[in-house]
Amino acid sequence: MNHQEQLEATEAPSTVRIATLESLRQHLQWALELEHATLPPYLCALYSLDPQRNPDAVEAVGGVFVEEMIHLALAANLLNAVGGRPRLDTTELLQQHPRTLPHGNRSLRLSLLPFGPEALEMFLRLEQPAPPGASAESDDYETIGQFYDAIEDGLHHLCAELGEAAVFCGDPARQVTGGPFRHTGGQLAPVTDLGSALAALEEIVEQGEGTARGEVWDGDRDIFHPERDEVSHYYRFRELTLGRRYLRGDTPQSGPTGEPVTLDLSGVRPMRPNPLVSDHPEGSSIRSAQEEFNRTYCGLLQLLEETFNGSPDRLAAATGTMYALKSQAQALMEMPEGDGTTAGPTFEYVEPDLRR
Repeated sequence: MNHQEQLEATEAPSTVRIATLESLRQHLQWALELEHATLPPYLCALYSLDPQRNPDAVEAVGGVFVEEMIHLALAANLLNAVGGRPRLDTTELLQQHPRTLPHGNRSLRLSLLPFGPEALEMFLRLEQPAPPGASAESDDYETIGQFYDAIEDGLHHLCAELGEAAVFCGDPARQVTGGPFRHTGGQLAPVTDLGSALAALEEIVEQGEGTARGEVWDGDRDIFHPERDEVSHYYRFRELTLGRRYLRGDTPQSGPTGEPVTLDLSGVRPMRPNPLVSDHPEGSSIRSAQEEFNRTYCGLLQLLEETFNGSPDRLAAATGTMYALKSQAQALMEMPEGDGTTAGPTFEYVEPDLRR
């Protein structure tokens, strides 16, 4: 193999089969980290929006965020079902922005941005559907759908090799259920066997990319507009970019032909991109507010980890913490930086003993 072939082999996405239970558990932990990585960028865009002036964008981004939380919980259910232990309260989950997706294509960078064209471009890249016939990719994946294809292939292979009971060896009591949730028709169902595992993977991929790859819709009803089918994440962001809604009969090729979608970019708080606590001196009002937000957010991760590790009743407390995060983030975005921008949340890890 010459130097160029070695380079291409190094850079090419991995298509190695998930062939052991330990590898499956590792990839499902990566799935948990992947779903979490989408949350801070979506939250920053959502909380930067004035809901009175941008109701369409709040509806779209807010719905996507709630569904990403469902995907996070489904990934935890999948990991628990195969005897794993979901880990959320770790430094690996909160890397400095801009950052890459865990084990994903390194050309995609996630940033903390206010809502606007740059954020929409990032979201479209993040939710981009896999091309029809694209291969499964277990590492360095091009699209999220291809990564989940690799997990699906691994589940089929291991069930055929070891037997379904040996693969789905987790404690059913650790499964978290709920829904339909506010802002989405999505469901959080338990995972106990191959059929329910495949249904969970389908829910994750279809809500992000659309049904059957190449379809606009995600298979659910639109709870905001019951007369319409729900549009998948990628195409919701296309609606915001193109300024029009998809109607039944529209395709990715036709584009949306429905009613206008309106945006008012003057109704967006101008949050400084990718803020850091270290941008401000200790004891300053902005730094103190950012540190408080980070303590609350890490407390949320702790509650979610407890929820997915044998205490499903902790989900209610975690949901309550989300409301505190919203008010803290919006308060930060009202604090001027002095350069035409406002402060914003930094999503930096705080060790457990420093959260009090």
